[in-house]
Amino acid sequence: QVQLVESGGGLVQAGDSLRLSCAASGRTFIPNLMGWFRRAPGKEREFVASASRSAGIPYGADSMKGRFTISRDNAKGTVYLQMNSLRPVDTSVYYCAATGATMTTYHLWGPGTQVTVSS
Repeated sequence: QVQLVESGGGLVQAGDSLRLSCAASGRTFIPNLMGWFRRAPGKEREFVASASRSAGIPYGADSMKGRFTISRDNAKGTVYLQMNSLRPVDTSVYYCAATGATMTTYHLWGPGTQVTVSS
C-alpha cells in the first residue's frame, strides 16, 4: 500500500523560505501526478502545485507563482515544494497528494505538515 509522508514544515518569519518534502513509500508504480495542496484554518483546501511524471511543465496556482516551485524525483518517489518569500497568508497545513500511474484524480494523501508564517 502506498503511503505519503510530508516533512519540512515549521514556524518561520515573513520573507523566509521553507522546503517541503514528500516521500512515497510502498509504491509499485510511478504516480502520474504528484502535487501539493494546503488548507488554512476555516478555509477550504486549496491547490498549490503539481508535477507530472514526464518532463512536463509543473503547474502552480497563480497566487503562488514566482514564489513556490515544485519538483519531483521519480527514482526516489519524492516531490518537493520550495517556498520563498513566505507571507502570513501562506500559513496552512500543506498536504502532499498523488494519483495512480495513469490517472489524473488525486486519491493518495499524506497526513499534512504545518507551515506557520509570522509577521
